[in-house]
Amino acid sequence: MNIRKFHHQDTQEIMQLFYDTVHNINIRDYTLEQVEAWAPQDMDYQKWNEHLHSKMTYVAELDGKIVGFAQLEPNGHIDCFYCHKDFQGMGVGGKLLDTLQTQAEKLGITRLFAEVSITAKTFFKSRGFQILNQQTVERRGIKLINYRMDKNIG
Repeated sequence: MNIRKFHHQDTQEIMQLFYDTVHNINIRDYTLEQVEAWAPQDMDYQKWNEHLHSKMTYVAELDGKIVGFAQLEPNGHIDCFYCHKDFQGMGVGGKLLDTLQTQAEKLGITRLFAEVSITAKTFFKSRGFQILNQQTVERRGIKLINYRMDKNIG
């Protein structure tokens, strides 16, 4: 598995990975209405492309296929963090998180933090993150529960 920086031509594949993962994996912890609000079919390619370019976005690639992606912001915030629905529990998330943490340390960041889904909470806890609080967020008028979590790294 190779971890590399995002390239412009990755956008469509990342959008599909995001949609498929939310609809096939996160559906275990959220309702259909919630996953459709979170990952709608009519995603805007231009907005996604701009979002992916606006942060330090890394992709996990295996045999030429994107199997995960994650984003780090200069303040230590982890934005998107998704592993392909067919590659769950195979070390993709661990490698992506290690990459983000290494990059954060190079930048002098001492704390990583994220808003983590119910589905991803166990993974982040296993990697040393602590729950700060549960919160309710809104996507397209639909309420979802997630968790603010953080980890000191420096």
